[in-house]
Amino acid sequence: MTENNRIEYKRELSDGLEKEVIAFLNYREGGIIYIGIDKEGNTYGLPDADGDQLKIKDRLKNNIRPSALGLFDIVSEERDGKNILKIILASGPEKPYHLKKYGMSEKGCFIRLGSAAEPMPQKMIDELFAKRTRNSISKIKAGRQDLGFGQLKIYYEESGYTLGKTFAKNLELLTEDGAYNYAGYLLADKNSTSIKVAKYSGITRTDLIESNEYGHECLVKATKQVIDKIAVENRTTTKITSKERQQANLWHPIALREAIINAFVHNDYTNEITPKFEIFTDRIEITSAGGLPEGLSKQEFFEGFSVPRNKELMRIFKDLELVEQLGSGIPRILEHYGKESFSFSDNFLRMTFIAKEVADESTIRDDNKEVGQKGGVTGGAMGGVTGGAIDAIDALTKRQKEVLKLIATNTTITYTEIAETLGINESPVGKHINALKIKGFIKRHGGTQGYWEINL
Repeated sequence: MTENNRIEYKRELSDGLEKEVIAFLNYREGGIIYIGIDKEGNTYGLPDADGDQLKIKDRLKNNIRPSALGLFDIVSEERDGKNILKIILASGPEKPYHLKKYGMSEKGCFIRLGSAAEPMPQKMIDELFAKRTRNSISKIKAGRQDLGFGQLKIYYEESGYTLGKTFAKNLELLTEDGAYNYAGYLLADKNSTSIKVAKYSGITRTDLIESNEYGHECLVKATKQVIDKIAVENRTTTKITSKERQQANLWHPIALREAIINAFVHNDYTNEITPKFEIFTDRIEITSAGGLPEGLSKQEFFEGFSVPRNKELMRIFKDLELVEQLGSGIPRILEHYGKESFSFSDNFLRMTFIAKEVADESTIRDDNKEVGQKGGVTGGAMGGVTGGAIDAIDALTKRQKEVLKLIATNTTITYTEIAETLGINESPVGKHINALKIKGFIKRHGGTQGYWEINL
């Protein structure tokens, strides 16, 4: 693939990286920069990809304004047997982005034109600055300032991070004058944010049979609670035929999880409206406030171009492995549901997923009880045999221990099965497995038909 308006190649990490990044942040579609590939598309690789990755993160954090945190991913890849880096960039919501050193001037602002990053004319700089969204959750001062973040710190610790004393500043939870902003308020232990999950007995909103309210707490915790609640509602149905036993969930688990997280991360909270989740007998509806981000077309939305509405939330959800990478959510949903599942208005986005019909009512049997019994037996056996040994390994994160337990219980388990069991994407699973390999806890024998060897 040659360079174009969305792809840039660099043979090595150079001084001009920030210029290219800024050009993509200011471009309405974002873009991708590959480090370790020359302009002709030849792979040269990087001798120290891990070191370069850390340097890039530091440079983009410190040299670009407004902050680009939450607007980029850096992914390590292997091509032609060599290590390269892939920088995925979203279109920024606070244009014009510029070099901190030169400010909002033609020397500091750039825009993507064709396959090149060009200086931005001063007239365009002035126009973009005039349109800059000032009413974002990062700029709104929280109504209360006595906020605690114990829950958020626990989630970070479980993911292998420690939040220091300056975490609020580092995570952009403060306004320019040092007060907690609305992003901080949403992530605090206590707030007034209410998230509702409603269940109806039919296909209309006439007969409400269950109403669950989550929230009033850290938005990450509320997200996980909604994911767990809807996972329970996503029961397994079975059709037994003369030839085989067919099983299926009402909705595809990974697509459903992506839709829930997407609703939380991209919701417009500036009017204090929260996502809504409604379960009917024939479908599930997930509604979030805010239509398409400004400058993003429906086609670009479906193709995975990312314009994060709340980059502070996006950054934190990525840190905690709830989001895999920028722009990955919608394409994952579209692998299982059509574009007709999405409806847009000026103020809302609704995702509607029809329940999967695997058989007529006379042949369908609810497997929740069986699954629960099986899970209990397996879990008990796993905990008794391996739990004590594994939990004593303090060097591992909580998630790595969970992955190791699953492998110890089933040495032929696949990445996909681990991801579905833990409710995370396959990419983080790969990272945890690589960490376990490096630390010597597991070893793989054979390819896709092989098995795991446990070393405890």
